[in-house]
Amino acid sequence: MATLLFRLAGPMQSWGTQSRFDERDTQLEPSKSGVLGLVCAALGRDRAETIDDLAELRMGVRVDREGIPMRDYHTATGVVVASTGKPDTGRTVVSTRYYLADAVFLVGLEGSAELLNGIHGALRAPHWPLCLGRKSFVPSQPIYLPDGLVQTDLMTALKTFPPLSSDVHESEWGDQSCRFVVEDSAEGAVRFDEPVAPFAERRFGPRFVKTLQLTPGGSDASHSTHA
Repeated sequence: MATLLFRLAGPMQSWGTQSRFDERDTQLEPSKSGVLGLVCAALGRDRAETIDDLAELRMGVRVDREGIPMRDYHTATGVVVASTGKPDTGRTVVSTRYYLADAVFLVGLEGSAELLNGIHGALRAPHWPLCLGRKSFVPSQPIYLPDGLVQTDLMTALKTFPPLSSDVHESEWGDQSCRFVVEDSAEGAVRFDEPVAPFAERRFGPRFVKTLQLTPGGSDASHSTHA
């Protein structure tokens, strides 16, 4: 079993799973649908192509720096009306969009070494530009980690990889705990961000995740199944 690690860091990130109409939410850490969308962009997979192999990968996140939830207020005019197919120049649409400021995440995908090796190379030289949940949210640091492909399980990889945030020196890393959000096959909090069809169909199913508070390289400090 192999694990691929990569970094998601930027001034703005958004990982929505319940967005409807004019309000766009974000989770406090990357969603599986968002991460696999990023992987598809790196690989150059069209939205209509199958992603069954990617959906089988087990995902985990280590939160190296918690983001600050923020709200962005949008207005737009000339929005196309569905019933007529024409823009309504006299109508103003208000949209509220949430995002995370200054977050840093270490993301891990566990699965086939061959598949992960292909993704690792694609992250180094992506087919399409990569973003952090929305096209305008670009990374502030490289997503690709040269030593990110490791021959170990997901939790070991997440716990032992050096800190990504400049807030923590590596010599102090073992003295601090951080939050881990790890996919579980049997129990945990339910997230509806598992792609069950090509992205063009916008269909997602449930998966279980567990939230852990761990000291990297150490023992479990606390455990919660609540997202």
